[in-house]
Amino acid sequence: MTGVAFSVDGVPIRLTDERWFHIVENHEDMAGYYDDVLETIEDPEMILPGHRSSLMATRSYGHERFLVVIYRQISRQDGFVITAFFTDEVDQKKAIWKRQ
Repeated sequence: MTGVAFSVDGVPIRLTDERWFHIVENHEDMAGYYDDVLETIEDPEMILPGHRSSLMATRSYGHERFLVVIYRQISRQDGFVITAFFTDEVDQKKAIWKRQ
């Protein structure tokens, strides 16, 4: 089963079973947040630049807790999730897109 979310640029971003397994295996606190990962891509609060042309969609979860989803848009018609995790810090000054 592959989930798909559309980025703010309208690009379909795939979340494959293999990637989801990688995410949960490396970030146990992400278990149960599959739908939240897809929602963060579709409706982020901010997008930050990542490494090697990846993007980081972020959404706050309470006081000083953020869900970060790192993904790559490889064309106007395709992209994929690299990883996702919770963090207590996001550098808002680096935002390249913010929800209005």
